Amino acid sequence: MKRHILNMVLIVFGIVTGYSQESLSELLKKHNTNAVPYISVQELAMPKTQAVILDARERPEFEVSHINNAMYVGYNNFDLEQVQTKIPDKNQTIVVYCSLGIRSEDIAEKLQKAGYKQVYNLYGGIFEWKNADYTVFDDNGETTKVHGFSKEWSKWLKKGDCVYE
Repeated sequence: MKRHILNMVLIVFGIVTGYSQESLSELLKKHNTNAVPYISVQELAMPKTQAVILDARERPEFEVSHINNAMYVGYNNFDLEQVQTKIPDKNQTIVVYCSLGIRSEDIAEKLQKAGYKQVYNLYGGIFEWKNADYTVFDDNGETTKVHGFSKEWSKWLKKGDCVYE
């Protein structure tokens, strides 16, 4: 009887964990409210896209690599006043990203509440950026490294060198 119950628990656990994150879309639906519109990595990479890019990851993640010209704003210590000083134009197009697009939605919502009108969340974050073969940078220039954030989330990074520095 105990073995039967244990087997049932393992089957249910396998079903729940196996289906809860089948796709990036499902993962984002699970964690985000969709209060902020997404922009794709392809749209952001277009030369005509004139946006300020904000990196909502933590400093060690940003230092490993970031999208070119991204401004570090962090997540745990996000300072809205500092962003308002650097981006006074509330009509400026802003794209916020993190590893996958979960933390960035929180920061983007704060920007919307502060009156910014054209705020977007980068769909799939820097992982999707790198997966689409776009270049990432560190202080020395181009790099192949991307901070994996965690073992659980790093499975979404398919290209580049995943590090946890």
